[in-house]
Amino acid sequence: QVQLRQAGGDFVTQPGGSLKLSCLASGDLTSVNDMGWYRQAPGNQRELVARISTAGSTNLTDSVKGRFTISRDNAQKTMHLQMNNLKPENTAVYYCRAAGLIHDTAPFTAWGRGTQVTVSS
Repeated sequence: QVQLRQAGGDFVTQPGGSLKLSCLASGDLTSVNDMGWYRQAPGNQRELVARISTAGSTNLTDSVKGRFTISRDNAQKTMHLQMNNLKPENTAVYYCRAAGLIHDTAPFTAWGRGTQVTVSS
């Protein structure tokens, strides 16, 4: 069983502020391949914010380029999302996601429990 642990509380800042989200993968992991952050605002579909491969290749949605940075530590099996110059429209629940292999050859896809991010003056 794979678990993705992320903060379950609320993160609040004003417009222009910064926040950092972290995610930790645990379990009988053979490999953790693609990892990413998704978000869902009330009334909206869940959308991809940023993703990162094992080798460090990244992809960010256009609206956060230049402000958000995704990173990972393969040895620690952690992933982070540094969010700078936050805007009210960034308010959403942010979810950690990972995919890879467990028990040598079994594929997995796992989701974290979500973290509420609120940007408001």
